[in-house]
Parts: sequence; C-alpha cells; structure tokens
Amino acid sequence: MKDKQLEKIKAKIEKYKKALKADKKHWGGEYHDGQGIRYLIPEQYIKLKDYKSGQIYLNWFQKNFPNDSGYPNFLFEWTLILFYCGKLSEAKKKVYHTFFSNTYLFDKFLEKEPLRLEKYEGSNYALESLADSFKYKSTDSEFIEFASWLTNILSSQEFLNKREEYIQIERKLLTEPVGKVRSELVERSYSIWFANENLDKEDV
Repeated sequence: MKDKQLEKIKAKIEKYKKALKADKKHWGGEYHDGQGIRYLIPEQYIKLKDYKSGQIYLNWFQKNFPNDSGYPNFLFEWTLILFYCGKLSEAKKKVYHTFFSNTYLFDKFLEKEPLRLEKYEGSNYALESLADSFKYKSTDSEFIEFASWLTNILSSQEFLNKREEYIQIERKLLTEPVGKVRSELVERSYSIWFANENLDKEDV
C-alpha cells in the first residue's frame, strides 16, 4: 500500500475518533453514536495491518459501550484483530460470539456453501442476506493463517457441540409462544453467545 493510501486511512481513523469525541460532548459526557461510527474503526486498522492499535481501540470500545453486543461484521473484525495480536484464547471466544450472531458469515469468509439451518432468526443481523456485503475472504494472502486456525475451531467437537445446542434452542424458538418457557430458551441462547466473554480492558 502506498504512503498516500496509508495516510488517507489514518486520517479517516482520526476523523472517526473526533466524531466520537464530539458525540460524547454533545450528549453531556455520554456516547450516543446513532450513526454507528464506533463500528467503522476496526476495519481501518485491519487495512493498515496495525492490529495492536486495533486491539487497544476494541478494549476502549468495550469499556465505553459495555452493553453493546456489536454486529456480525464488527465481531468478525474483532476476532481477526485478537488473533493477529496473539490473543488466541480471547479470539476463540469471539469466534463463538461471531458465529451465533450470524451463522452464515464464516462460510462466506471461507467461501463455502452456507449452512442453511431451520432456526429462529429474530434480528436482521442474523439473516443470510447480511453476509452478501461481507468483504473478507480466506484466500486473501494476509488472512490465510487466520483462516486455517478458524477452520480448526469450527471443526472441533467442542464447537460442533455448542453449535448443535444453539441450533436446537433456536429451532424451538420458531414455534414456542411468548411465556416462561420462551424466556428461558432466549436466556439459554444468550448464555451460549456470551459464554466466558471477558476481555481485558485498557484505555486508549
């Protein structure tokens, strides 16, 4: 990548960060970010291959948006950054989080026929159509190592067991009416999503 391109990406990062600071000031010291600017920054660090700065940003994100579960593309980028920072344990946990947010995304990355499952998809983020705009590919030279590691996790018995447990719950949610049982199923589903999520936090 040429120096001019690198500087353009860095300028974009600074632009996004300034917008977030202005947002915080506007809302009296709290972030609102209705435009979703906070989700755009990891992609820029990946373009720069500056994964360490990406990790620092994501730790800041988690500290300042603790209840924000993100969305599939963003979670994929989070996984990628953790992997290239050598945070394999945390990256593995984020693999689960990413998959359960959208079960089609990893197949799109690995350029495989998507696994279409009969399950409840209660959010637009969970739909197969979201993966249509996904831009990362396992055949890109910079992602080959990550793709191999990811494939091993997705084919592990541990992952397959969790996937099956999740799918069974989501299938039940297709027909379970509103009530105690449905609430319990939803709670179990989210417990699988966020099992053992615990990233270290540090300031930008």
